[in-house]
Amino acid sequence: MTGPLAGIRVIEIGQAVAGPMAGMILGDMGAEVIKIEKPDGGDDARGWGPPFIDGDSMLFHSMNRNKKSVTLDIKNPDDVAKLKALVKSADILIQNLRAGIVAECGIGPEVMCALNPRLIYCSVWAFGKNGPLRNAPGFDPLLQAYGGVMSLTGRPDDPPTFCAPAINDRATAQWCVIAALGALQARHQTGKGCVIDTALFDSAVAWVEGPLNGYNHTGKPPQRFGGASFTLVPYQVFETSDRPICIAAGNDRLFVKCAAVLGHPEWACDPRFLKVRDRAANRHALIDMMKPVLKTRSRAEWMAGLEKIGVPCSPVNTVPELAETEQLKAADLLRNLPGTDLNVVGLPIVFDGVRPYPRSDAPKLGEHNEEILSEPRATAAE
Repeated sequence: MTGPLAGIRVIEIGQAVAGPMAGMILGDMGAEVIKIEKPDGGDDARGWGPPFIDGDSMLFHSMNRNKKSVTLDIKNPDDVAKLKALVKSADILIQNLRAGIVAECGIGPEVMCALNPRLIYCSVWAFGKNGPLRNAPGFDPLLQAYGGVMSLTGRPDDPPTFCAPAINDRATAQWCVIAALGALQARHQTGKGCVIDTALFDSAVAWVEGPLNGYNHTGKPPQRFGGASFTLVPYQVFETSDRPICIAAGNDRLFVKCAAVLGHPEWACDPRFLKVRDRAANRHALIDMMKPVLKTRSRAEWMAGLEKIGVPCSPVNTVPELAETEQLKAADLLRNLPGTDLNVVGLPIVFDGVRPYPRSDAPKLGEHNEEILSEPRATAAE
């Protein structure tokens, strides 16, 4: 499978996670991705380990599969001229450099789109192009902190808590790809590219959309409920006699069934718990009644009863447990990087029953200099 983006050329000027992940997604879907790296060391993420494989981090191998590495010093006029020549043949350009760099180096959207009016120029910023923080540095934990995510993560008495996966980097990469694909579709009608701006700050705000909307409407700050939903009850993690279980009785019908399995069908008739809004208003009373009941049996016993009558529930898996699940194997999510013994998580998309396969491992620094710089294509894809 060549992928739906075969024939599309992408230039990626960036490092770390957000920009490279956007390039990785496009590459997995068949695009040719040319990764521009600084000659002295390349992408910083090459050193973001352990673990390391053949000198580069596992993160780098995963985020930079299907790419060709070209080393250019964007502060060197000769190398900038080479980059501009490449841009004439590109369909999409992605950059996530520090704010101000592209303008200083003469490779901003005005310059590049003038060279190639069909170019879709995508910027991944920290805080965006506007505002007092437009030039501030941006790494995922900073945006989790500033964007309110940390204030909502964890139990009520916990300090602000960091979500371990780089959720803002990854979300921004995905928004960037969504926008680029939309722009590609528009280009079919107009023949023109466009300039796209995404930001980790915007993604962070999108994660807290519900709590922020609620606060703007009511003036009441949202609370933290640990492993529980803001609005639905019971919709959280509970301890059993051995291992934790997540129960998601997200509507009135499911709560009736859940109460019956727990041996207390009368809870469903209690005026405090009749409807979703009643249970939310009396969350502490209901949860305090459920906790000691759930500790009387094992997780497997509760899951058997809940699953039998269709109440959504799940074990709380560790990463090693997830790695051994039959569901992960059936989903066929793991992909081998060609030429290696490395397995990485593949693209969470399936086209006509086939999940995209990587075409190559991450490149060595500057591995494709001669190939790419000697024969750039003349024009972007029609």
